[in-house]
Amino acid sequence: MSEIRFGVVIPQGWSYDLPKAVEIVDNQQQQQQQQIKSRVATIEYEFSKNISKAVDHSSGFDSIYSYDHFIPYYAPNNKNDLFESFTLLSSIAVITSKVKLGQVVTCNSYRNPALLAKMLSTLDIISNGRIELGIGAGWHEEEYRQYGYDFPATVVRIAQLDEAVSIIKAMWSKQNASSSFKGKYYSIKDAICNPKPLQEPYPTIMIGGSGEKYLLKVVAKHADRYNHPCGSVELLKRKISKLKEHCETIGRNPKEIQYSILVSCLVGEDINMINHIVNRRKNQVHGMQQVREAENASLVGLPENIISGLNKYVNIGITHFIMDFVGLSENTINLFDSKVIKKL
Repeated sequence: MSEIRFGVVIPQGWSYDLPKAVEIVDNQQQQQQQQIKSRVATIEYEFSKNISKAVDHSSGFDSIYSYDHFIPYYAPNNKNDLFESFTLLSSIAVITSKVKLGQVVTCNSYRNPALLAKMLSTLDIISNGRIELGIGAGWHEEEYRQYGYDFPATVVRIAQLDEAVSIIKAMWSKQNASSSFKGKYYSIKDAICNPKPLQEPYPTIMIGGSGEKYLLKVVAKHADRYNHPCGSVELLKRKISKLKEHCETIGRNPKEIQYSILVSCLVGEDINMINHIVNRRKNQVHGMQQVREAENASLVGLPENIISGLNKYVNIGITHFIMDFVGLSENTINLFDSKVIKKL
């Protein structure tokens, strides 16, 4: 199934994905551990880089993603470290050579769309044509409030997303020396975006979200790929059906849009390994939420169990899986690559 593609959410701090520094150096002397505690963030970043390199060196994975959030999701651990998405991806771009680099998904509210177009155009140059734009309307109200962003109604945020993607596509167009746009929420005038992205006609635009009435209309209008955050096979079937209806309404061929899912997964070589990871999560506040999401998607177990769960999504048209692994390590990458992707 060469048309089925797999990406990985790299460690960033969103959901217990960064190891404690003392775990990374558990064989060191206590005095050395104490020294390392003073540079925990550096150790966490090195872990993220190592996972990214392992993904890039694999033969089965084709992409890397980061969350666009500023604080970890799980209170009271939202004071823990979390690396900013685009800064992290910029650094990953220069230590990888093969994988695409994207976001799940950029919160439109956090950056002016003209600035975002410029940022991604530059990143496409840095990565030699490997950047993607994953974007959505935003949802994390606590984050908005902490960082001083207005949090308008959902329908407003989606309308802003529609205008933003229109601006980004115009600024990326090789046909436009400059771009102008006047909308209800955003305006640009003779805006120049050079250099243009390397990719033709422009980087993949993946729009993420779940709203059927408004969000999926924006997907039908703009997206190269639709991404749904988790969800059962039946739920995804319904979203795809609704999206096709919106495409028909505006006269767009629904086959032009790829379907993807961001999905949690817990895979192990044996049951003892899986139970060990689950037991560790039981001792963490909200630690079992990601495990339950993986269970709901039938993606907990040995490689053969994971293959069975993935095939259910493949059968309804999902072609791109963005894997958010529970207990992620380099061994996870190697196991999934060799025993799942190669066996599909």
